[in-house]
Amino acid sequence: MKSFNEIVEAAKKVPTCKVAVAVAEDEHVLDAIVAAKRQGIAEAVLVGNKTKIEAVAAKMGVDLSCFEIFDEPEAAKAALKVVQLVSSGQAQAVMKGLVATADMLRAVLNKEVGLRNGKNILSHVAVAEIPGFDRLIIISDAAMNVAPDLPQKVQIVQNTVRVAHALGITYPKVACLAAVEVVNSEMPACVDAASLSKMAERGQIKGCVIDGPLALDNAVSLEAAEHKGVLGSVAGMADILIVPELVSGNVLYKSITYFARGTIAGIIVGAKAPIILTSRADSAEAKLQSIALAVMAAQ
Repeated sequence: MKSFNEIVEAAKKVPTCKVAVAVAEDEHVLDAIVAAKRQGIAEAVLVGNKTKIEAVAAKMGVDLSCFEIFDEPEAAKAALKVVQLVSSGQAQAVMKGLVATADMLRAVLNKEVGLRNGKNILSHVAVAEIPGFDRLIIISDAAMNVAPDLPQKVQIVQNTVRVAHALGITYPKVACLAAVEVVNSEMPACVDAASLSKMAERGQIKGCVIDGPLALDNAVSLEAAEHKGVLGSVAGMADILIVPELVSGNVLYKSITYFARGTIAGIIVGAKAPIILTSRADSAEAKLQSIALAVMAAQ
């Protein structure tokens, strides 16, 4: 898949996925959920202050009669309710509405009904459609793990590769980013990148090809890679960009939207079900694309 249009079309063809929305009294969230229902991408169950949900819907001129609504005015309890719906099999994905990210994640990690999948870490995966590129660019981790160590980066790569597979990228090219394309022992990002590359070469990380360290230009531009003499199947052709830590990833993520005018969607993976954790500033379109991405990841 090379565009969000393809992801949306693919999401219409897989088994129906139900999304449980926490604190659903948000115009963009309801707009995205209604569009997902109308286009056959996903069903939904809404949890939150029922009076407020219905008031927002009335203001939008939207009919919510086809959606089940659970009245739970308290945000933290609403977050826990949607997690319970997923853990009990009544829904297949979680979506954050007007609830604090900390409350949402606290519910996801709840020891009794949470969605933690063994010892696997949760990580954020962003998928971007950028003008001028012939492919989708997948970025991780830009929103979840602040300063992951090498074992955590291994899991971040594995989580991200599974999303790439769900999008039809059978053997994704993974670039581990750093400031330079040589191994510099004074830069931990370079050392980790080289370790990840060697681990993939020896079969410790499967389902992809990894190279690194690679600077951003050498990862996404064939011209830059050739000019610098950087060789390999990943150079200039990366499908996945693994960032060294959250700050650089978050800057890259937002730069795509605000400087490159790209379109981006994001989910959290590594749990028993995908978690749609969009920003409050994201448009309804971005939220719809994140729902479609979650539907594909849920397969």
